[in-house]
Amino acid sequence: MSLASLVLVINCGSSSLKFSVLSPDEDAPLLSGLAEKLGLADACITFKSGADHKTTQSLSEASHHQALRALFARLDDMALLPRLYAIGHRVAHGGRDFQQSVLIDAQVIARIRELSALAPLHNPANLIGIDAAMALLPTLPQVAVFDTAFHQTLSPAAYTYAIPLEYQHNHQVRRYGFHGTSHRFIAAEAVKRLDLDPDDHGILIAHLGNGSSVCAVKNGISVDTSMGMTPLEGLVMGTRCGDLDFGAAAYIARCSGQSFEAVYEMVNNESGLLGISGLSSDCRALQEARRQGDERAALAIEVMVHRLARHLGAHLASLHRFDALIFTGGIGENSALVRELTAQKLAIFGIALDSKKNEYLYGGRDGVISLPGSPLVAVIPTNEEKMIAQDAAAIASTLCAAVSG
Repeated sequence: MSLASLVLVINCGSSSLKFSVLSPDEDAPLLSGLAEKLGLADACITFKSGADHKTTQSLSEASHHQALRALFARLDDMALLPRLYAIGHRVAHGGRDFQQSVLIDAQVIARIRELSALAPLHNPANLIGIDAAMALLPTLPQVAVFDTAFHQTLSPAAYTYAIPLEYQHNHQVRRYGFHGTSHRFIAAEAVKRLDLDPDDHGILIAHLGNGSSVCAVKNGISVDTSMGMTPLEGLVMGTRCGDLDFGAAAYIARCSGQSFEAVYEMVNNESGLLGISGLSSDCRALQEARRQGDERAALAIEVMVHRLARHLGAHLASLHRFDALIFTGGIGENSALVRELTAQKLAIFGIALDSKKNEYLYGGRDGVISLPGSPLVAVIPTNEEKMIAQDAAAIASTLCAAVSG
């Protein structure tokens, strides 16, 4: 391993900053963690190294810059700072401009800022992390990896909304899709692990977590996905409603006297599993409540699974063949119940699970859970950080080769 062999991956939110330091060739990071409650008096940063070792410290300034300074100090103490040769930034929305990861420069930053109109909750926060990292480590190549990039292969039929086309032409109103870094990682892993023909396969990916989406992948290319112009469309999620009749939203605003902004806040942050259950947005808590007889918790899971199965069935229409269904994400990797209930609803497509294998796979375990004769169903843990690190490393290496050449 060369001296400069590590990539810092940053995923910046408005009040948080997640980070990982890893080699692009390794699955597990050398250091990872989270700075949270940024902007508040009790802001802190937690470092995790090794399997279980965690330490937490307060942040005096409670800013993203301070969080990165604390991170860089820790990297220096661990003798890892000189080994960084690139920083990869997760960016939520790349619009139709960015179809792949790119080296960050002033022009890229300006365009990400312009695209903030499409992702006002995400892109401005991503830019905070970019600005802070570039100010503190200006000599390192910094790379933007876009959640939307993998889905820019969707056809016009798949990304066009059935509204006057002028809104797409003049205001970029169309479907973009998200979770692209995860879907791209899983698409490649599925080919390797399931021994699929790279040039002739069709798979469905269910990325299920607090945010969830389905992706149909044909020969390694995204051809359809459940999220749209924003991460709100599609599946039932932790606090997002997913698909909702616009007429219902207009009616809610009218009959309750709420503003459009208030209804938008409700469907993003007070709906989904939380809204139905009235209890929690956490699927684990709802499964336990369901087991104890809580009817609203049970209904929340039933609605989530119904919507998931319906989207999976619909996404099959975008494939030329069906080789495998992959579950990933926090819920997809750990909830045997959600996988079982979903498979039951998809029995018409010949899907059947091995119950023992299904129950066994959680907490990082992976493998095939379908019975012989069924289309393959597998659990594959996602690793978005590794995907971001690989992209950043590849772009940084190309840049270094061009400079040295």
